[in-house]
Amino acid sequence: MADGTGGVGAPLGCGGGEPEVSDSLKTFGEVVKAFRKRARLTQEEFAPRVRYSVPTVASIEQGRRFPTPEFVERAEEVLDAFGALRGAARHLSRQPGLASWFRQWARLEAEAVSLYTYECRLIPGLLQTEAYARTLFVNQLPPLGDDQIEAQWAARSERQRLLRERPNTAFSFILEEHLFLRRTGGVEVTRGLIDHVAELAELRNVEIQVMPQVQESHAGLHGPMQLLETPGNRWLGYCEGQETGQFISDLKVVSTLQMRYARMRSQAFSLSDSQAILQRMRGAV
Repeated sequence: MADGTGGVGAPLGCGGGEPEVSDSLKTFGEVVKAFRKRARLTQEEFAPRVRYSVPTVASIEQGRRFPTPEFVERAEEVLDAFGALRGAARHLSRQPGLASWFRQWARLEAEAVSLYTYECRLIPGLLQTEAYARTLFVNQLPPLGDDQIEAQWAARSERQRLLRERPNTAFSFILEEHLFLRRTGGVEVTRGLIDHVAELAELRNVEIQVMPQVQESHAGLHGPMQLLETPGNRWLGYCEGQETGQFISDLKVVSTLQMRYARMRSQAFSLSDSQAILQRMRGAV
């Protein structure tokens, strides 16, 4: 469900979606590393030249992160790679563990300056604990194999680094109160989840609001949604279903989603009250 790697089966979302297992990302990473060493640059020296963090460069070189088009172009120029990086990038398979319908959104998500998420089905992937995520994977139908589960958790865990590696990105989440009351995975899993979400809410770039279980007026009845703002300040939307994801670029539709999200922000508990609600639920579990 939710957010490609946020969902149940496909690390990206709610549905199935076989995770791809490919060495192409690792191969690309080795090519980048080889050209970087040829240029006699350390990762610490190379990272600022391509305007990415050292952890991001390391992840790409290790084949754990899909390189953005901007990274490819900057690396090509900085390393004078004779077009090799551009050529290699054209043959990359997408990140293992990501559902096919979520890949385009995942690439945009990695560069977003703002990311808004409303979820009523499950805790979004960016906020999940490993125990909660594995509970979702184990309960996926049709059943997943051990290798698929590991690939999906690896993809989800990698995406979660965005919250701490992109401190200038504004993350906003609106979560239905019943998502915690359901106790998915049992009491201990739920306690760990609430503690984790409350901890993330302390980050300066993360806002988490809880939507009351009893809410007579609710702007989110059309279902889950995600909105993001690109570095060029363009807003885009994404909605996910059972086995599909809908990428939304139409300005009128995106404007409608923004209107609904803004209304939900006013209908949900405030940031401080949401923290108090989380602590209350933690004590009641």
